[in-house]
Amino acid sequence: MTFEQIVEQITALLTFNVINVSDQPVTLGDILFIPLLIIIGLLLSKWLIKLISKRLRKKKTDPNVIHLIERILFVIAIAVIIISILDFMNVPIAAFAFLSGAIAIGFGFGAQNIINNFISGWILMWERPIRIGDFLEVEDTKGLVEEINTRSTRIKRIDGVHLLIPNSKLLENTVVNWTLVDQFVRCSVSVGVAYGSPAKKVAELIMQATTEQPEALTEPKPLVTFDDFGDNSLMFQVTFWISSRAETGLRVAKSNVRFRLEELFEQNDIVVAFPQRDIHIDGSLQLVKSERKAD
Repeated sequence: MTFEQIVEQITALLTFNVINVSDQPVTLGDILFIPLLIIIGLLLSKWLIKLISKRLRKKKTDPNVIHLIERILFVIAIAVIIISILDFMNVPIAAFAFLSGAIAIGFGFGAQNIINNFISGWILMWERPIRIGDFLEVEDTKGLVEEINTRSTRIKRIDGVHLLIPNSKLLENTVVNWTLVDQFVRCSVSVGVAYGSPAKKVAELIMQATTEQPEALTEPKPLVTFDDFGDNSLMFQVTFWISSRAETGLRVAKSNVRFRLEELFEQNDIVVAFPQRDIHIDGSLQLVKSERKAD
C-alpha cells in the first residue's frame, strides 16, 4: 500500500459523515478535532486572563475587582470557545435552541442549590458586601475571607482551619462583617477596685494604661467611666478604638491594657477587688447537760 493510498483512506475516514445537524453534516474529523479546540481554547484563555491579572496587580488594583474581572473573562472565553466550535462544524446556533432550552429546564429543576449558589457568588463579587480580606462572623464562626468562588466562599478561621461556606448562606443569613466600611474596632476593659480606693486616681491610671498602648487610637479618644458601686468593688470601664482586621488584634490589645493596669495598680497600692463575705452570728449557744437518773 502506497503512501498516497494511506492518506486517501485516512482522509475518507475523517470525512465520514457521522450525523446531520440541521442539514449540516458532522464528520468524524470534526468530532475528533473538538477536544483539541477545547484544550487550545482553555489554555489560551488561561494565559490571557493571567496576563491581564498580572498587569492589574502591578497597577495596585483592588483584589476584589481583579477577581471579578477574571470570572467575567472566563465566562466570555467559554462562550467564545463554544461558538467557535459550532462555527467550525458549520452548525447554526439556532439548531440547539430547543434542545438547550429543554436541557436548561431539566438542569434547573435538578440543580437548584448549585444555581442558587452560582448566582449568589456573582452577586457577592458584583455588589461586594463581602470582599477578599474581610473579617466575617457567620453564626459561631469567625474568620478571614481568602477567596470568593462561583459556588462557595473560602474562609480561614481564627484557629487556622479553612472553611467553605455556600454563597447563598452568606446572602440569606445574618453576617457580621467587621471590616465592611473600615478596620476600626472598639474595645472595652472592665476592672473593679476595692472600696476605699481613690476613684479619680484609679481613673487616671486606667487612662494612662490605655494611652500607652501603641495600637490604641487617639481619635476617637479613649473614655474611662465609673460604672457602678458593686457588691464588692468600685467598677470602672475604659473603651478605646484600634485598627485591626481580626479578632486576635482585639484580644491582644485588651490583654496589654490589663498587663499594664496590674503594674500601675501595684505601684500605687491599688487593690483589685475580689468577692468578700462577712458572717454575723446572732444568738446564744446553750449547753444542756442531762443527768442520768440512777436506777
